[in-house]
Amino acid sequence: MGMNLNTDIAGRLDEVARVLTDQGANPYRARAYRRAAYTLRALAEPVRHLYAARGLAGLEALPGVGPRIARAIRELLLYGRLPMLDRLIGESDPIALLTSVPGVGPALAWRLHDDLGIESLEELEAAAHDGRLAALPGMGAKRLAGIRDSLAHRLARVQGAIGPPAPGGEPRVAELLDVDREYREAAAAGRLRLIAPRRFNPGQEAWLPVLHTRRGARHYTALHSNTARARELGRTRDWVVLYYDGEDGERLCTVITAEHGSLAGRRIVRGREAECAAYYRRGARRVAAGAAPAGAPARNP
Repeated sequence: MGMNLNTDIAGRLDEVARVLTDQGANPYRARAYRRAAYTLRALAEPVRHLYAARGLAGLEALPGVGPRIARAIRELLLYGRLPMLDRLIGESDPIALLTSVPGVGPALAWRLHDDLGIESLEELEAAAHDGRLAALPGMGAKRLAGIRDSLAHRLARVQGAIGPPAPGGEPRVAELLDVDREYREAAAAGRLRLIAPRRFNPGQEAWLPVLHTRRGARHYTALHSNTARARELGRTRDWVVLYYDGEDGERLCTVITAEHGSLAGRRIVRGREAECAAYYRRGARRVAAGAAPAGAPARNP
């Protein structure tokens, strides 16, 4: 059974490579998943034994398996699913993901999703530490502590940390806004592969554009938001969700058009409004001084 699991996980990695290739992602990224799949098929021991003995470091030590793919193998070993693959083929279900956390039942998952806009375990972890989760009715201290502990294990964070990673390692808002611009321009021009999301799409229409791009060594995947909240507010084509490489795994943010205040009409990164305001102020000062507007980073081929 152990060796069969190696083959099964290798097949999922091959599927990631195929989808990335079909969607026009960087060919080196797709090749990395194929190389890791080959390594797993040639492995002389069950990969679950290797992980049990040496943890994530043991997976990263395998030929052709870097930190990103090691985390993907760990997800498949522990939970039997790979959220990245589900998302890329249009089968992402944030409610199912949230209810996989002990202490989060279906009713709470819907509240987290619809009221707080939470779609990922990373966003749930942030809410568990910034007070939003504690403010929900019925969320006692014991339940909150259990959710925090479960997420710390699931996301391979150090137990006892005071909260999610500091924003110092996050991409600059200029970079995020530039990826958002690239995505919206390419989607409007019809240059992107369309996928058929499973949620809110009974006819399985392929309508959701997906972009794979890079900024330096960081990979991005961009899609319009297909959440219940975005649909309720009529913002499906406005909200753009960016998935990217973070120090502790894949992270995400949402870029929207601000509707109120001094940033009204501007594209902003939700949760980083102050940084966006500073970014636009710097651009305004450059224009006033007669220089070119503050541009976002140049795109990488």
